[in-house]
Parts: sequence; C-alpha cells; structure tokens
Amino acid sequence: MIDRKRLRETNAARDALAEALGCERAEVDDALREGGLTLADAARLSEQVLGTFALPLSVVALTLDGRERLVPMCTEEPSVVAAAQHGAKALGEVRSEVHGGHLMTAQVHVRTGASGGALDEPALLALADAAVPRLVERGGGARDLRMRTLDEALCVVELDVDCGEAMGANLVDTVAEAIAPEVARQLSGEVVMAILTNLCARRRVRVQARVPVQESERATLERIALASHVAQLDVGRAVTQDKGVLNGVVAVAAATGNDTRAVAAGAHGWAGRGEGYAPLSHWTIEGDALVGTLELPLALGAVGGAGRVHRVAELLLRGRSAVSLEAEAAAIGLACNYSALRALVTEGIQRGHMQLHDK
Repeated sequence: MIDRKRLRETNAARDALAEALGCERAEVDDALREGGLTLADAARLSEQVLGTFALPLSVVALTLDGRERLVPMCTEEPSVVAAAQHGAKALGEVRSEVHGGHLMTAQVHVRTGASGGALDEPALLALADAAVPRLVERGGGARDLRMRTLDEALCVVELDVDCGEAMGANLVDTVAEAIAPEVARQLSGEVVMAILTNLCARRRVRVQARVPVQESERATLERIALASHVAQLDVGRAVTQDKGVLNGVVAVAAATGNDTRAVAAGAHGWAGRGEGYAPLSHWTIEGDALVGTLELPLALGAVGGAGRVHRVAELLLRGRSAVSLEAEAAAIGLACNYSALRALVTEGIQRGHMQLHDK
C-alpha cells in the first residue's frame, strides 16, 4: 500500500514511482535528469528552440476501480497537486467507465453542388483504411460514417476512426485528407477543409465517487451539492468550476506528453453542446452519500506523440493503456473539483485551497 504522506518527500516519491513502474530507482533518476528533455531532443519537438522550460512533476496516490495507482501530474499552479491528493483521500474509491474506446472523428466539410449526391460508405471506409495501413494492422481503422447538413450550401461528412493506443490526431488528419476528394466527387461538391475534430464526443470517460455523509459533515457536503447546483444555473460559475476540473486533467495530460490544448478545447466544447454552457461535474446528495460524477470527452495517447522523445513521458506511460490513462486523468479532475468546492463553501478558496499548498 502506498504511504501517501511519504509522497511529499522527493526520494520517497521516486522510490514509489520506481516500484509502481517495476523498474530500478536509477532509471527514474536518469529519466528525470534535465527534466527528461535534452536540448537536442527539444529541437526535435519544436522549432527555433533556444532551451527547455521546466515545470514541477508530482505523483498522487489514487484508488481507481479497485486498484491503488500513482498518477503523474505536471503543473505550475500552487495547491493543485495538494488538492488532488486531499480530494483523492476524501473520495475513497473512484469508479470509471470509458465510452467509445479509441474513437476519434475526421471531418470533411463540403460546399455541395446544385444536384448533391449520395455517399458510397463501403468505398469511403476502404479508402480511409488504405491511408493508414499500419493502424489497420494493429486492429484500428475506419469505423462509422455519417453526414450532417449545416445549411443549404454546406454539409459535413464525419468518419470515426479507431486509433488504438494513440491519441490519433495525425492519423485522423491523414484519413480526412485521403477521403476528401472522393467525398466531394460523390456529393458533386467542393472540399472546404478536412481535419479531425477535437470534440471527440464518441471517446468519453465518466468517473464517479461516493463520499459517505457523516452527521458532523452533513452541512458541508450539502453546501457542496448546492455549489454544484449554482454552476448549473450560472455560466460564469460553470466555467470556473470546469477550470478547476481541468487543473487535474490537464496536469496528467502534460505529465505524459499529451496535447493539453486539445483536452481543454474538447472539454469546453462538450460543456457547451446543449442550449448553453453546463458544468462537466455534478454533485448531489443521494441517500447517505454525496455523489460526484464527471464526464468529458478525453483522448490521451499511451504511444506516439511527445512520448517518443520525452524521456519522462516515455517512462510514465509504461504499463499504461490509453483507456487507463484517460480514467486516471478524469479521476484526478474529480478529486481536484471536490477539494476546490469544499474550500469554497467552508473557509474560502484563498484560505482553504491555498492552505493545502502551504502544507
């Protein structure tokens, strides 16, 4: 069992990480040297590189789906890691469900001709698979196709792609560009653009936790539920609440070399999918428990991307699948959300939340 108090000590945290990964402590130390990224490797990741920019890397102990895990977080904001650890302890076991597996969606926007046309779905699926043969060999590839009319002159053809353990942006962009000319031909139209959407609505993760209501805590937990209800009614509060959720989710994405901007864009897109903007998380009193639920689209890769170059990301991704990483990130987001709401409805965010950082 992980000694959560000892995670505050750098050496103890490195020992715990090495044990969790099944590697020698020396390998952890070596990967963390230079922040895991040499100047030469940095030049492989970006343009006009003059150096590297370091941020704190931490781990949080979390019980998820019956198993204790060490989840990495990379963030510059004070109190976020402390809030995540405090929330993880309070939530106890978090349960997760992942919908859609590894699906990402390619979009081809078309200006349709006067006569329009019909889509030959089998031919387009075959064309998509031919563009990513290595992905197909690994069991991924094109799945479902659909078309939506945007206005009298524009439509969008969407193709779901199973990206396996990758986040999939480059794969899906390749597919979109491969099928675009044929889509336009079949619809007697003109391609406007072809690219993935970061609103990966068919690749979502849902986490839930139950906090038992003890009589001494009832008033506080009821106020957390009330604060959650406020976010349902006030978009200003909803955006700030979601920022607190993303404090945790994005920190896990950053630690593992994933695209933090795509994560945030998809989350806010999901929150705004209805008539207005709604919070990603919900807290309600159900019987003798405060129940917290968080659902958001989340595409994190366990292979590819920066993980091929960044030594820390490569190390932290060992033994993790894309699905497990997405569940861990969402669970950390829920834990951060709980801690922030608890601070807000008791001593206030500055005294309560920042006090976690002081500890």
